[in-house]
Amino acid sequence: MELSVREIITACRGRLICGDENVIISGVSTDTRTIEPGMLFIPVRGENFDGHKFIDKAIENGAAAVLTELGGEYPVPAVRVEDTRRGMGRLASYYLNKLAIPTVAITGSVGKTTTKDMVASVLAKGYNVYKTQGNLNNDIGVPLTIFALEPYHTAAVIEMGMNHFGEISYLTSIVRPDVALITNVGVSHIENLGSREGILKAKCEIFEGLKPDGIAIVNGDDDMLSTLKGSREGLVMFGTDSSLDWYADNIRERGLDGIDCSIHHSHSGLSFDVSIAVPGRHMVLNALAAAAAGYALGMDAESIKAGIEDFKPTKMRMDIIHTGELTIINDVYNSNPVSAMAAVDVLAAEKGVRCAILGDMFELGSFAPKLHYELGEYTAKKGIDIIVAVGKLSRQLYEGAKQVRDKDVYYFETQEEFLDNINDIITGKMTVLVKASRGMKFEKTTEKLRGE
Repeated sequence: MELSVREIITACRGRLICGDENVIISGVSTDTRTIEPGMLFIPVRGENFDGHKFIDKAIENGAAAVLTELGGEYPVPAVRVEDTRRGMGRLASYYLNKLAIPTVAITGSVGKTTTKDMVASVLAKGYNVYKTQGNLNNDIGVPLTIFALEPYHTAAVIEMGMNHFGEISYLTSIVRPDVALITNVGVSHIENLGSREGILKAKCEIFEGLKPDGIAIVNGDDDMLSTLKGSREGLVMFGTDSSLDWYADNIRERGLDGIDCSIHHSHSGLSFDVSIAVPGRHMVLNALAAAAAGYALGMDAESIKAGIEDFKPTKMRMDIIHTGELTIINDVYNSNPVSAMAAVDVLAAEKGVRCAILGDMFELGSFAPKLHYELGEYTAKKGIDIIVAVGKLSRQLYEGAKQVRDKDVYYFETQEEFLDNINDIITGKMTVLVKASRGMKFEKTTEKLRGE
C-alpha cells in the first residue's frame, strides 16, 4: 500500500493540522498493537473506548500519520475529520477505486463466509485474490479488508454483515462492487429488523452500490429472494430449479465426505459435474453461488469446477474430526435456526449412534423461545439419538425435543455444567455434532471431546 497524506486529506475530506502532506503511508491500523512503522493510525470511538486516547502510543509504535477528530500538535502529519469512522470508509473507497480491481460483495443470513471462501477459491484459478479475513465484515472490518489489498492483488471478495437497516447500504457505497451476491434471508438479527421482510429489505441494500454494469446474484431457492425475480435487469438466480439461470441436479450425498452434483448454466449451455469436499445439501447452493460469481468475472467451466473442488472451509465450520471412537462435526463458528437445521440434517444422514450438542442461538430477540423450541422439535423428529441442549435460551430447545420424546434428551444451563457431566453422556462409538452461536465458545466442548 502506498498513499500520500495529501491523498488522505482529499479522500477523507479532512484538513491537515500539522506535518507534511507529502509523507507516504504504507498501511492503515485502528489498533496500536498492530501498528508497524509507516502506517496511518485511525482512532475510532466505541461504546467502551476512544481510540484517540492511544494516538501517542500509536506514534510511539511507528505510526507515520494519524487521522483525528481532535486538534493538537503531533510529531507526525495529522489530518482532522469530523468522524474518523466515516473518514476511514472514504479513504478505503478511494484506495479500492485507485486499485481498479474487480470486487465481489457477499451478504446473507446464513453461509456468507462459506460462500465467500468458495467464491475466492474459484476466482483464485484466474486471479490473485484477497478475501475478508475472520469476521471483518462491518463498518470497520470492510475498510480494513480493503487496506490489506496490495498492488499485486487482482480481485477481492468482501463479506458484508449487518444487524440494522442502512449498514449494508453504507458498506456497498464503500466497495462499489462488480458483483453483489445474497446467499439467503433467514432470521438472524430479526430482533432489530422486525421480520424476514425487513431482513430482505436490509440485505437488498447491497445492490445500491453496484457499478452500473454490475451483476446481482441471489439464491432462487430462498422463499424471500425468489420474490425478486424480474425486479431488476440482469438479475442472476441460482438454485435447484431448472428454470433458474444457474441450477444443480443429480445431487449425490457422500455422508461426511461431501456431496456431488451437476451444475448447469441455462443461457450458455455450460455444464459440469463437481465434487464438494464438505457435507450438506446447502453446500450445493454455495457452489452454485461461486459458479455464478466466477462466471460473471470471466471464469470458464474448468476453472470453476477446479475452484469448487479445491475449496476448504474456514476453521470450526463443518470441520470433521476423527478421534478414536468419536467422529466430531465441529461447527461452532456460529449458529442460527437455518444453519443449525442444516447441520442436524448432515448428522441425521450418518449411520450409528448420533448425538447433537446444541447451544444458544443469539440475536433472535422475542423470537428466540419459539425458534429454539422448533429446533429441539426438529432435531428429535430427525431421529437424533442423543440431544444435549446447553444455555439459558436452549431450555426451550430442550422442551421442544422433550415434546417429541423423553429418552436421551438432556439440558444444562451452562457449558461448564455440561462438561462436568460429558463422560456420562458421550460414551462409546458415535458421531457428535457440536453447534452454537459464537458467544457460547463451544470450541471448549470440541476440545473436551478430542481429549485436549
